[in-house]
Amino acid sequence: MPINKVVTDASAALAGHLRDGLVIMAGGFGLCGIPEHLIMAIRDSGAKNLTFISNNAGVDDFGLGLLLQTRQIKKMVSSYVGENKTFERMFLDGELEVELVPQGTLAERIRAGGAGIGGFFTRTGVGTMVADGKETRVIDGVEYVLEMPLKADLAIVKAWKGDALGNLVFHKTARNFNPMMATAATVTLAEVEHLVAVGHLDPDHVHTPGIFVDRIFQGVRYEKRIEQRTVREKVEA
Repeated sequence: MPINKVVTDASAALAGHLRDGLVIMAGGFGLCGIPEHLIMAIRDSGAKNLTFISNNAGVDDFGLGLLLQTRQIKKMVSSYVGENKTFERMFLDGELEVELVPQGTLAERIRAGGAGIGGFFTRTGVGTMVADGKETRVIDGVEYVLEMPLKADLAIVKAWKGDALGNLVFHKTARNFNPMMATAATVTLAEVEHLVAVGHLDPDHVHTPGIFVDRIFQGVRYEKRIEQRTVREKVEA
């Protein structure tokens, strides 16, 4: 009999897996493809001293910004954090530890963590503060810096479709960071827009096999906010 990984909601998904001091990977790019319900459930749990590995830090009142407001995050490992004033104030006031990582390097460090790769050399960051204190090596006459893999206690991801076995399909930009994070944590929790019957998903279209997912649930009423809405001025005919 196949294992049914379906739970009712975000709180049920987190039950038994959430505690103070965890390292958590949160998928998505900007506000696209972020695990909205799991983030809110973590906020409501009151868990604190958390380290989050995420490309972005949300905005002030949405995404990981909610956990910054409540001071539940002690450290962020991120690439782009420029949309969050709470983040800025906390960092300048010494309330938040920050490790900024070039975006491609962040993605590859997470992928390496999931793939069991012990580290890799990249040209990105050579000669900058990014390389401070890290091993460098000249390869074919070019200097590289050694970057180490990233792993987490918990990964929270959001997919477009999923089934009871945990197989996931992501939609367009939401594939950024979500699939690789699902492989790089001890426990992976997934929320999906559409929970479908086993056998409904074409195996060739599955982005994350269910072996990487521990619990899954269908979310409701997704906000899917836009970080910055830019429109052109109406041109009169």
